[in-house]
Amino acid sequence: MKEETKSLLIKYGLCFSVASLITLVVFWTKGFFTDRLDVNIQILADGFTVSGLMLTLFAGLLFVSREGALIGIGYVMRSVVLTFVPLGRMKHERYADYRARKLGDMKQPKDHCMLFTGLVFLLVGIIFTVIWNVKFYNAPV
Repeated sequence: MKEETKSLLIKYGLCFSVASLITLVVFWTKGFFTDRLDVNIQILADGFTVSGLMLTLFAGLLFVSREGALIGIGYVMRSVVLTFVPLGRMKHERYADYRARKLGDMKQPKDHCMLFTGLVFLLVGIIFTVIWNVKFYNAPV
């Protein structure tokens, strides 16, 4: 097996393990399973939806960070620190130079294991939610 394929499978396995662990934690906090089918389906929907949303939103945050949207926060923090350092303003660079340097240092990964794993878990959670809604939901009269 190629080294690149092996590395990608390890990343997907790790993402799946983290999502499964989050799902099990949600199951544990909800009291695992009961003898009622409707409550069991709600617990399944909650567990898969929470882990799917967490992984998907974290993947979105990483995407935004890789595109340079959060570079300005680092620049401001660096400017504040250099303000209190003696002769710190001498080392200060312009924002355009700082942004170009930071964007040049960033590596762009080609895999999206966190996004795909999160979307799969979210899809399973939505399926359980739809099953619960169709079979067990009683609208208030």
